[in-house]
Amino acid sequence: MLQIRKLTEHIGAEIRGIDVRVRLPADTYQRLRMALCQHAVLVFRGQEITDPQQIQFSAGLGPLEMTIPSDPIGDGGPLGVISNVDKLGEIIPPNDVRSLYTKGNMLWHSDGSFKPIPLRASLLAAKAIPPAGGNTEFASLTASYETLSAPQQEQLQGLFAEHSLAHSRAQIAPNLMTESFLDDTPPVPQPMVRLIPETGRRALLVGSYATHIVGQPLHEGQTLLAELLAWVTRPEFVYSHRWQLNDLLVYDNRCCLHRGRDWDRANCKRILHRTTLAGDGPAPASNAPPHTP
Repeated sequence: MLQIRKLTEHIGAEIRGIDVRVRLPADTYQRLRMALCQHAVLVFRGQEITDPQQIQFSAGLGPLEMTIPSDPIGDGGPLGVISNVDKLGEIIPPNDVRSLYTKGNMLWHSDGSFKPIPLRASLLAAKAIPPAGGNTEFASLTASYETLSAPQQEQLQGLFAEHSLAHSRAQIAPNLMTESFLDDTPPVPQPMVRLIPETGRRALLVGSYATHIVGQPLHEGQTLLAELLAWVTRPEFVYSHRWQLNDLLVYDNRCCLHRGRDWDRANCKRILHRTTLAGDGPAPASNAPPHTP
């Protein structure tokens, strides 16, 4: 029997009582979709799944998004590999450009917010984990928005921020993206407050992909983005996941930011397989909401 156990007050729930390796009933997928909207992060322990099983389970939650062929973690198919291991199974040196590129995942971000149609959700399956470090942290974009004052919420209505994958990677090191990858991921504007239709809640979209606020002086907009990111990632809004082998995590990119934490990259392997769910369309901007204290 499916059981849902909250992990923190504002974000995260552990799901028990189901085996994601088998095809689940439609009503179970519906319960999981609603739980994902409510808790932003779902944790499934002890799920030793193959890649086809992960793809099948993901497709039960919604339409899949294919990886970008020019992205180093993907090949144009439904599965991406986030790791510090090469195709021969050897650890990639920490100063290698491939390692530097994946270090961008250590910045707070929402997967795919640099796309015209942002990703709805992502799934990560743990294939190898380090003995220490390497956690993934998640921050609630809904609870943090709801605790802003009414004037702060009103200030954000109608604002758009430009999101750029290149901007994120440039914070790690220059020239990490190929020309074809840059061409495939031009900057796009996203509403800073977006509506989550299933729950009626509003989410505050910030993170490392956000370059500036459209129509505001550069420094002024960047200062506001930094202040909001600091607010969203306050400890009370964050769940830190300590990985175990065969964990499966599902997270709603509309409702949370996430980031990876560092580990002994030079000596310990960390391999996560990722599938993603496509968005329904451009992020819906929110009308002025009622203040929720």
